[in-house]
Parts: sequence; structure tokens; C-alpha cells
Amino acid sequence: MRGANAAQQGDTLRVTGGSVSSSSSCGCVYERVHGIPLPFPPPPLTQGIRLRVIPAGRVGFVRTTVECKESRIGKKPIEVPSNVTLTLEEQFIKAKGPLGELSLNYPGEVKVVKEESGKLRVSKTVETKRANQMHGLFRTLTDNIIVGVSKGFDKKLQLVGVGYRAAVEGKDLVMNLGFSHPVRMAVPEGLKVKVEENTRIIVSGYDKSEIGQFAASIKKWRPPEPYKGKGIRYADEIVRRKEGKAGKKK
Repeated sequence: MRGANAAQQGDTLRVTGGSVSSSSSCGCVYERVHGIPLPFPPPPLTQGIRLRVIPAGRVGFVRTTVECKESRIGKKPIEVPSNVTLTLEEQFIKAKGPLGELSLNYPGEVKVVKEESGKLRVSKTVETKRANQMHGLFRTLTDNIIVGVSKGFDKKLQLVGVGYRAAVEGKDLVMNLGFSHPVRMAVPEGLKVKVEENTRIIVSGYDKSEIGQFAASIKKWRPPEPYKGKGIRYADEIVRRKEGKAGKKK
């Protein structure tokens, strides 16, 4: 039975067991499912894979322009104190100050230069989204090493709970946090730990990332729980509290 809508010679319809299928001149068979009309000419089959034929006139490319906004943080200059010595080598910087020495490697998307005024400026070498992200990030990291070797950083933690207390014993931080035994942590090289009133811990040093990592490892022993607020929290942290389950009414 020849299809009434056939567009090419050799494209036919046939009925087999109640289902309708088509056969092209190349011998490929296409079935129509649930009354969906067959495409004519049928799309070719390549080793059992059905391919969609698109006319050449419908193929094209859309040109889009990616707009990269300037980073507000990245474009700010960095003040360099007089007691800090800098070493700049292409994508590398080393800062030496009274508290220590830090270095930083830059990716190819950004670079750092020292202006005549003595300030540092981080700039992009290409205009891409990644470069825009790296711009603000490495400006912040550069500022951190300058401030770190000249002034230093600190992170404060607070112990909240009955019987919770801390003390420094030699080069170790010892904490009583409700366990069967005290928690003893070795203070990393380059960091200082001070305890005030047995419940306030101050971690200080010149490497901001190491300070943050050690403070996080302290807090990990007893994160603040949301019902009574017991645990170890940062001094500036706001703990979200939850109401306890109400007792059954009599």
C-alpha cells in the first residue's frame, strides 16, 4: 500500500500485525507509534541509530558577548608598610616583615605590580569570567600576606557549657569538654594560643589560613548544639537556636 503523503519515490507504508510502518528505498524500516505521523522522507538509520536530518539552511551559530564586570575588591590598591620587604618575580611574590615571611604564586589570569607610590596593584591579564574571579581572590590573598607579616591576625573562640574549660600546657592546648578524658591539641609552629578566664581561646599568628584551620579543628571537637547552645563557637558567631520539644499536656 503506497502512502498518500509520500514525498519521494520508493517510500512506502505497510501494515504488519496491526502496526503501521514505512519502508524507504534504502531498505530501512520505520514504525509509526500511537498514530504519530511518519516523517517523509524518513530519517536515515546508521547501524541501528536513527539520525535526524537538518537542512543546511537551518544550521547556524549564535555569537554571544561575555561581559566581565570589574571586581570592586580587585581594583583596590594595597598599602605596603615600611617594615615589609617585597620580592616580585613575574607570577610570584614574597613578603618579609617583623612577624615572619610569606609567599604567594599567581595564576596566569592575574599579575601583581608595584606602583611608583609603593602600593601594590593586582590586575587581570585576560578578560574572562575566571580571570574576574581570580582578580578579587588574589587581591585579598595578597593583602592578607602583607597584613600578616606586619600586624598579624587572631581568631577568638568561646567555650559554652558547664565544666567546659581550657588551658595551655607547654606547647599544647588542653580542653575539658565533657568527655571522659581531656582533649590535648599540639599548637602548630608559627601560631600562638592564649586562654583567658578558662573559657576564651585566642589563636594568633601571621598566616591567616593556618589560624583559620587550627581554629576550625578546635571547634570541631564540640560544635555548638542548637538547643542549649553548648559547645565551642567563634566569638563573632551567631548560633541559631531551636525550641525544645514541648512536653505532653496532662
